[in-house]
Amino acid sequence: MNSQLSALLLFAAAATLHSQPTDTVSIPGSEATFQLALIPQGTLVWEEKEGTSAELQLDAFWIGVHEVTHDEFILFQHRENDSDASLREDGGFSADAVSRPTPPYLDYTYGMGSTGGYPAVSMTQQAALRYCRWLYQKTGQFYRLPTEAEWTYACRAGQSWQPDEDKLNEYAWHYDNSYEKYHKTGEKAPNPWGLYDLLGNVAEWTLDYYQKDYLEALGDQRHNPWVEPTRRHSRTVKGGSYDSEPRECNCLIRQKSQARWQARDPQIPKSIWWNTDSPFVGFRIVRPVQQPGAEAIEAFFESAIKD
Repeated sequence: MNSQLSALLLFAAAATLHSQPTDTVSIPGSEATFQLALIPQGTLVWEEKEGTSAELQLDAFWIGVHEVTHDEFILFQHRENDSDASLREDGGFSADAVSRPTPPYLDYTYGMGSTGGYPAVSMTQQAALRYCRWLYQKTGQFYRLPTEAEWTYACRAGQSWQPDEDKLNEYAWHYDNSYEKYHKTGEKAPNPWGLYDLLGNVAEWTLDYYQKDYLEALGDQRHNPWVEPTRRHSRTVKGGSYDSEPRECNCLIRQKSQARWQARDPQIPKSIWWNTDSPFVGFRIVRPVQQPGAEAIEAFFESAIKD
């Protein structure tokens, strides 16, 4: 292959890789920023082992290019890191009024890293949702966790992307290459839509209540489907982590959150904020392109957050 053709192929690959529009968002009152990628509307063909399948229609949405970092999460976690700065048009944000995580019982990072670009970890799904609510209050834009369908669609870059195990090291930190710890976000290659660490590093919360038979749980839902929670446990976690076998770092594999992730929590009842035993779980955020109204946003959080 001549050098000119090689250069053209590399240019084409780069253009495909970074073809999704991005948006850089600043968190008011801080130096923290995060980046979102625009995921186009489309169809996800969901297939189950029993041979059943369904076409799921998804509206366009923005999703975090990286997992939410510790640097971002501590602005919500600690009052002293926050301020009353907000972009909300009604000017109704007060940092003193925010419900924030209680101090964790253990070092939730297990010494693997915090500031400087490491993923935020060990929070419950409810804590991740409360972070989204705080971010909405700070920015005036509605943020939430991705649904399982949205996460899978973004991971597969539409429908088909999934690296073979012999190529997985290029994209994911997993048990065989992670040295049993998570790493800074964005150190591996992104998927074709420019999203980093969807596979490996830390597994990621989704919005959905976990049901073994996903399509059955959806019922007739085919447009922006969501298995809405009815109680606190369990939720669907996706992507695998630094502690996962390579075969588990797969866009299609579903993981069920476990009560034992709070095994060392001495509180009764257990914390609504922290999982003492899941430093391998974090999250990334979604911002719908079509923003709902304020009443619908508050109704969503009231419905999704189950203490």
